Amino acid sequence: MTSRKTLLAALAAFALLASPALAGAGGNGGGHGNGGGHGNGGGNGNGGGNGNSGSGNSGGKSGNSASHGKSASAHAGKKASTDDQAAVDDVEVAATPKEKNIHAKLGRLSSLQRNANAFMNSKSKKFAGVQAFVTASANAKLAQAALDKANAAVTEAEDAVAAQQALFDAANAITPPTPEVAAAQAATIADLEAAVTDAETAAAEAQTAAETAAAGIPSLDAALATMANKPVDPDVTEWANGVLAEKIDQVAAKLAPAATP
Repeated sequence: MTSRKTLLAALAAFALLASPALAGAGGNGGGHGNGGGHGNGGGNGNGGGNGNSGSGNSGGKSGNSASHGKSASAHAGKKASTDDQAAVDDVEVAATPKEKNIHAKLGRLSSLQRNANAFMNSKSKKFAGVQAFVTASANAKLAQAALDKANAAVTEAEDAVAAQQALFDAANAITPPTPEVAAAQAATIADLEAAVTDAETAAAEAQTAAETAAAGIPSLDAALATMANKPVDPDVTEWANGVLAEKIDQVAAKLAPAATP
């Protein structure tokens, strides 16, 4: 009995000794925690709440900042895109050449647009130079056409010789020709070769005629200057060439029957 009382007393004493130590440890822990939460042990939980609230606010501000930055970037991108398009439009407009009003430069040269008959039959001295240019150009056109035809005749004559010789060679490979047949073949080839020579001679004459006709074309610039009452620049000359090309073809068509032997 005495031992039991002694044991209970010892346990009670041990509990008294351990309680302050445990209490001190708990208090120190709370105090350490309160360092971030403003002090009082009772306010420790509140301190944690404040910390969470601060984190929430911070996150919200960060989100708002990110949202604002994204909006600003989109706005800046849209503005840059609009400015770039405007710059491109300006370049395109600047690069587009202005149409030239050629008719304002023509003056009296506008009469070149008259039909071929009225143009070529005009008795005005102002037309004389351009009429000579058109006539000479038409003759040169016909001379060039004659040269082309003569050159084609040479090619045709040469092809005829080659084709006939091929026929003779094929026949002779099957049946060797007699002296009489060989002589006849040789005469035929000689005639065809003579035709080639004649065609070449005609082509040479046509070449000379074409060169002479081309050299006889008077200066268009000089003819336009005689007719015009305004300065003649390269644009006007180019326009006149285009208009007179049709007249040259029409005159050449009229001269062609007379030029054919």
